[in-house]
Amino acid sequence: MSPAVLQPLKEALTLAYWFKPDLRAFLNNTLGDRHLVAQFDWQGDYKRTIVAQLVDSLASQQHKYFNELLSLILDTAAITDPSWLKRVEDGEKKYADAVAALKTLREQVEPYRRIRSEEEEATRRREAERADAETRRAMTEKLEELRTLLYEIVKQEPQARGYSLEKLLNQLFALFDIDAKAPFKVYGEQIDGAFTFDGTEFLLEAKWQNLKCEPKDLDIFASKVSRKLDNTLGLFLSMNGFQQSAIDLHSQGRPLMILMDGADLSAIIDNRIKLSELLTRKRQHAARTGEIYLGAYNILG
Repeated sequence: MSPAVLQPLKEALTLAYWFKPDLRAFLNNTLGDRHLVAQFDWQGDYKRTIVAQLVDSLASQQHKYFNELLSLILDTAAITDPSWLKRVEDGEKKYADAVAALKTLREQVEPYRRIRSEEEEATRRREAERADAETRRAMTEKLEELRTLLYEIVKQEPQARGYSLEKLLNQLFALFDIDAKAPFKVYGEQIDGAFTFDGTEFLLEAKWQNLKCEPKDLDIFASKVSRKLDNTLGLFLSMNGFQQSAIDLHSQGRPLMILMDGADLSAIIDNRIKLSELLTRKRQHAARTGEIYLGAYNILG
């Protein structure tokens, strides 16, 4: 902190507040640490003496009180109209003297405003980075939990496996803030549901059966989707994949659905790709090529 700014600061503080209680209140609010203000003799010492002692004390310990001194400079310079001085004896002159002293201080504070702006921006960046790191940590922990659940599901009997997959999908969609209209529900080995993603309504059908899904499985789902409004699409998840004939048949004409398999689900849970990114890339690929299946590992290369 340049010594050149300290004397204008002392003069502005001394003149801006005529009564010591008002000055003391301002200093308490600005510095935040009442001990810094209370250490002086407010009853016996002159106001100018207290101000000089305070500023010199802060300046001599800038390694400890730099931010407090910076706040004092900027907050004092921010006083543009000390109109309260007009109410005291000879108020107009006291007001004019204070305005002049504050103006002199303001002429020197621009470098210190930049310091504060840089500090605030650095603080904002640190906070954003901290929040981002916390979000990533929480995401990683939840995905690890879901990975453990998926390993357990593989060992289960078909009926239990369906209910466990329902639980996993509900948690997965919630983790990525994708708006499921209602919790996905199991019917036998089949899960039905609906969700909104990127402004589009989706119907969900999920199956975990031993064989790959056949064309007829996609036919049934396509008929469900086609009975809904035009902007409705389908997401068909088959943990064991799809027969190529089913993919080829439903990639003809205007696709009504996109397909997802167990490898896609594993890629998401292994934190290789986000669910939101995978859905976006699958939909874009289907819109541009007509092909309703694009595997996560084709995207990842």
